[in-house]
Amino acid sequence: MDDPDDPVVAEKDVPSFNIIEQKIKEIDNTIIIYRVYYFFNTRIFRFQLIKKNKMCIIEFPRALLEGLGRDGTSAKHELSKMLDLNIENPECWHDFEG
Repeated sequence: MDDPDDPVVAEKDVPSFNIIEQKIKEIDNTIIIYRVYYFFNTRIFRFQLIKKNKMCIIEFPRALLEGLGRDGTSAKHELSKMLDLNIENPECWHDFEG
C-alpha cells in the first residue's frame, strides 16, 4: 500500500515531466531521472538524477513546471539555465550506491 506521507511522485504527477526529461537528454543522454519527490509545503519538485555511480539533486518550483505546459518560452529558458548550471557543475554530482 502507498504511504501518504512519502513524497515520491510518479511521472504522471509531475507537470511537464516529458519536457524536463527531454532537456536532460539533450544535455547528456546518459543521465536518467531516478526519483522525483514533491514537497507540498514548499511546492518544490526534487529530481534525483543518476549518471554512472553519481547522483545530482535539482529542485524546481511547481510554478516553473506548470509554466512549461502553458506558453513555456520563458519557463523553458529558465529550466534550461537551471539544468545547465547544475548538470555541468561537478559539485552537484556525489557518489551514489543504489
